[in-house]
Amino acid sequence: MAGVTIRDIRAICTAPAGINLIVVKVETSEPGLYGLGCATFAYRHRLVAAMVDDYLKPLLAGRAVADISDIWETVNHNAYWRNGPINNNALSGLDMALWDIKGKQAGMPLYDLLGGRCRPAARVYRHANGATLAEVAAKVRQYLTEGVTHVRVQWGGYGGRTGGARQPAGTLPGVYYCPDQYMRQTIELLAAMREELGEEVELLHDVHERLTPIQALGLAKALEPYRLFFLEDLLPPEQVPWFRTIRQQCATPLAMGELFNNPMEWDMLVRERLIDFIRVHISQTGGITPARKLAAFCEASGVRTAWHGPGDVSPVGHAANVHLDLASPNFGIQEWSGLNDTLREVFPGSPELQNGFVTLSERPGLGVDIDEKAAARFPCKDGVTTWTQTRWPDGTAFTP
Repeated sequence: MAGVTIRDIRAICTAPAGINLIVVKVETSEPGLYGLGCATFAYRHRLVAAMVDDYLKPLLAGRAVADISDIWETVNHNAYWRNGPINNNALSGLDMALWDIKGKQAGMPLYDLLGGRCRPAARVYRHANGATLAEVAAKVRQYLTEGVTHVRVQWGGYGGRTGGARQPAGTLPGVYYCPDQYMRQTIELLAAMREELGEEVELLHDVHERLTPIQALGLAKALEPYRLFFLEDLLPPEQVPWFRTIRQQCATPLAMGELFNNPMEWDMLVRERLIDFIRVHISQTGGITPARKLAAFCEASGVRTAWHGPGDVSPVGHAANVHLDLASPNFGIQEWSGLNDTLREVFPGSPELQNGFVTLSERPGLGVDIDEKAAARFPCKDGVTTWTQTRWPDGTAFTP
């Protein structure tokens, strides 16, 4: 095994569920031995694919697949400027693929390589959105019948129901929302869900960074009576120091990290215990190698993991999330967007949801494969991302 080297590295782009996914395949000098990793940056998929095909392959051809740590550091530093989403996602695909290979060589699932399971499956939360309070409550009840006990509730999407706010003439196209209106709606939403559903469900909510710091503080305090499991992404990364003030003034559990790229963005939050859950997008931070270090760092500070798991994560990436969930003593909850039949056709061996918990196969490595012929039937699409073009009623662009 020590002599096995990297023979080829390439990006596979596919969209079986209508969302652009990027998977990296690392082929080795040992016939039939390869690994897969998630490099999905759905809104810039061509740039990540170019990074993989044009830069990683010539840099790493012939390197020993066993040298995961050194390869990670080499790629992280090779472009000199680092910690951006293009480089990190490409690096993640490579890193996950190398861990996948290592597990296959050892004949062990990844969680065994990471120290073994702390639990047989990972509890998940699902997403319930609706145009009316009745629609939201109905979706939550449906999840409860399926065994899901943790549900993120949203009323009208991120930023709340749009419309009704006055706008000046000449405003640019975009997704408009009113922060004050959103705050009022969110308080009404959580009050209604708690009254309607009682204590049988754990409620979560995603602010999606759409408030100013003082507004975020006010909302976190106002939601205390409704006993959230956590309040998600209250502020953008640029406003992280405000969490000191928020932590001092309210007891609402906080989760943060979807947009984080590098350790300097989460260091203060974890070290000073300003959040309760870290929920980074693993491919955004560079893969399994940095994620396992982050999980250990959080464990020492009493912060639990809640890795980002939306639709723009491939089944390979979802599997990586769950392997870490099973092996981490400080696992908290796993976001689960669900996988349709087409995704399962393209990615055999994908994780399964059973009675509110996601489970993995016992296959070595990550346990997920890819049918490249099936993947080719679902090409990625190019286009301008529109949902991130968020604006206040006066036309000011604000974080999506």
